[in-house]
Amino acid sequence: MTTRFEQALKNNNHQGPLVILGAVNAYSAMLARDAGAKALYISGSGVAAASYGLPDLGITSLDNVLEDVRRISSAVDLPILVDIDTGWGDAFHIQRTIKEMIKAGAAAIHIEDQAEQKRCGHRANKQLVTTEQMIERLDAVHTANADNTLFIMARTDAYASEGLQAAIERAKAYVKAGAQAIFC
Repeated sequence: MTTRFEQALKNNNHQGPLVILGAVNAYSAMLARDAGAKALYISGSGVAAASYGLPDLGITSLDNVLEDVRRISSAVDLPILVDIDTGWGDAFHIQRTIKEMIKAGAAAIHIEDQAEQKRCGHRANKQLVTTEQMIERLDAVHTANADNTLFIMARTDAYASEGLQAAIERAKAYVKAGAQAIFC
């Protein structure tokens, strides 16, 4: 089965990279659509900043992000890539996150390899879980995404704290564990 996000990638195949515009609310999503966007991105930083006026330090919850996903998916018919941070907990919570993202209208997600008290990717002092722990997160994602509704992207923040080679090794392990794309 081809996900909505994969279809957007395929439809854009000969036009260069798929440009995915960030949307922080339904109105900005409508403006992006009207400007020709073929896909949208809801970032953790965008939710924290636009909805709460806060930095992206893991303060927002699953419910906060879901509300924005619901509002945007109700306003536009474009595939939406959603930043789900670390998945908001253990395997059980990650599975709930995935099921709720599907219900809310997400077409793709990315989950990251930071420790629970995550920091926005451009901030210093990020701590990562082990590669094995991230693979467990991906296993939980795949269990909940059994019908392959969502396109799955794994995010690694290893470059900043472990260097380029470690980031490459993590990315390879995440692809082997079933990630369809890497956010590095």
